[in-house]
Amino acid sequence: MDQDNQQLTGASHLSEDTTGFGVVELRTTRDLLVRPQAALDAYMHGGATAAGRYARPLRYYVAICGLMTLILLVKGGTTMFGQLPAESLQPIAENAGKSLDAFIADADNWFSLALIPVTCLFYAMIAVPLLRWWDPEDLGWRRGFRASFVFLSAWTIPLLPFTWWANEQTPAGAAVAFLMFALAIVTFLRMGRGRWFRSWPIGLVKGFALTVLLFVFAMLAMVPLLAIGFAGAIYIA
Repeated sequence: MDQDNQQLTGASHLSEDTTGFGVVELRTTRDLLVRPQAALDAYMHGGATAAGRYARPLRYYVAICGLMTLILLVKGGTTMFGQLPAESLQPIAENAGKSLDAFIADADNWFSLALIPVTCLFYAMIAVPLLRWWDPEDLGWRRGFRASFVFLSAWTIPLLPFTWWANEQTPAGAAVAFLMFALAIVTFLRMGRGRWFRSWPIGLVKGFALTVLLFVFAMLAMVPLLAIGFAGAIYIA
């Protein structure tokens, strides 16, 4: 038995060293998928690590976003700038001393690198105040912040396998966008009953409103993302 425990500990350390995920992170992933309401309650009553049971919500969410960014970059990134009018980009590319193709490639690379971190930051900007407002307990900003990143993590985990097709202007990309919308509502309903809502109709309305606002803020995130893409292509060789 001791040998088995040592092997499990060794495997956990190896996993954590190579991927950033150990036993605690794997347990967090499992419980956010299987029993998200219980996981949220544990975070609310047991502190940032749920009395040592789970990973810290912000750290865990950043790790998930990093994995999604890696998948996106392995795929080759997005083609956002390739969809913009070439005649509008040509003078900017010339001023940057680059060919149009090189400029678009550089801009898309910077856009892709920043896409998920910036979008997730905008998600948090709307989730934190709303989820704190809807909670009958006096959470304060610290616990409201924690609850929001627990929700965002539970929403994001099942989306990981579909990251490859996200942000595509294709039927697959549209299907992933619909899946994101539906999963946000489902996650809110599974996690928040008794805390963010009491009855299912109210929960559905609140979940739908939160999801719409998440998507609106994701569109607002396009402003700084485009600025990052342009700045990276213009100022960085």
